[in-house]
Amino acid sequence: MPLSTSRRLALLTSASLALLAGCGSSSDSADAKSASAKVPVVASTNVYGDIVRSIGADKVDITSVISDPDQDPHSYEANTQNQLALSKAKVVVENGGGYDDFVDRMLKSGHNDSAQVINAVRVSGKTAPKGGELNEHVWYDFPTVARVADRISAALAKADPADAAAFRKNATAFKAELAPLEAKEARIKKEHGGAAVAITEPVPLYMIEASGLVNRTPPEFSEAIEEGDDVSPRILQESLALLSGRKVEALVYNAQTSGPQTQKAEAAAEAAGIPVVPVTETLPKGKDYLGWMTANVDALASALAK
Repeated sequence: MPLSTSRRLALLTSASLALLAGCGSSSDSADAKSASAKVPVVASTNVYGDIVRSIGADKVDITSVISDPDQDPHSYEANTQNQLALSKAKVVVENGGGYDDFVDRMLKSGHNDSAQVINAVRVSGKTAPKGGELNEHVWYDFPTVARVADRISAALAKADPADAAAFRKNATAFKAELAPLEAKEARIKKEHGGAAVAITEPVPLYMIEASGLVNRTPPEFSEAIEEGDDVSPRILQESLALLSGRKVEALVYNAQTSGPQTQKAEAAAEAAGIPVVPVTETLPKGKDYLGWMTANVDALASALAK
């Protein structure tokens, strides 16, 4: 019995919908497979997250625990989402040195013993000076960052051997971009080597030292600010005198931990006509690591040239 026109149309429509549904399912399945094929990586801050992205490109799925410039890594309390991401991570990048201890605590509680953990401070080989404290802000030290990039490349290659060549190529390209930053520091050292500067916290010290500059800030001042403690009146006055007496060429301060005492230092510098160079601990919005550090080194050079 021949089919009516309406019956034929109904069958064609059903077949078309089934075909479309099949295509949609195939696409969704491919997308899911692609997402699952990426190496899950957790970085303690967006600084290391961005470095991982430079090396892993679209082969990695990155969770940066701290990405808000207003968050203080020293006192950060991780949440259940962070815990879940760490439990699934194949590669973890932490700073170490007491900076982001929450990562180790969560790894231990999450029982993820298989993740490859890259500790930047250990990679750096830096230790506390005799009678002093370790400066854990090693992402301001470009040779350390280059070594961390190599470790990230190796870890990603172990997790995803098929893309090992791409990871090595990207790490090489990333390290090549660090060379101009070191050249800028060398230029500052040549032109301003030995110049005295003041700081509010140890955050930029590796950059300052590589640039041949001398930090004149009493360590009691910068350590107290970093720990969130009050600076004694004597040390505060001694620190402010460096600025009001024009005994330094610039003030480099951590803009993420501004408070009454650091504001006094900034005001004293501005009143004395001393250039102020703000730096941060985490990536500013819209910046990548290389662009951020280029702006920091350029700002330091510009301040000393005034």
